[in-house]
Amino acid sequence: MLSAQSRWRNAMADTFAMVVYCTVVNMLIEIFLSGMSFEQSLSSRLVAIPVNILIACPYGIYRDFFMRQARKMNNKGWTKTIADILAYVTFQSPVYAAILWVIGADGHQIVAAVSSNMVISMMMGAVYGYFLDYCRRLFKVTSYQQLKA
Repeated sequence: MLSAQSRWRNAMADTFAMVVYCTVVNMLIEIFLSGMSFEQSLSSRLVAIPVNILIACPYGIYRDFFMRQARKMNNKGWTKTIADILAYVTFQSPVYAAILWVIGADGHQIVAAVSSNMVISMMMGAVYGYFLDYCRRLFKVTSYQQLKA
């Protein structure tokens, strides 16, 4: 069982990782792959910050569930990578589409951005997983690997 202080640090680590990673990566996707203007992308990222703050902890829990299930299957590195990708794509894509819709992106831009994001998620999900684990170590948080399945 995690202490209140440990849960707080976990929440801070997950939030920090989500805001930093999503701001940088999604802004690059929106501008260079989706054809959004800098202003549209900036608006999207500003709307996304409070959303990312709200979803960071639920995503961390969601991802940890995927990691525990992957570890039960086998403890090889590729299983963790696949679990990271699946967790990232299935959780983030609907959230990302909603953010783009709220900021006024048209249907074509939303489909292009979310589709690009899903394709790029083959790397993004795994990279984000490593970044999240790194942030959790910085915040001295117990990782999913140390928790009982």
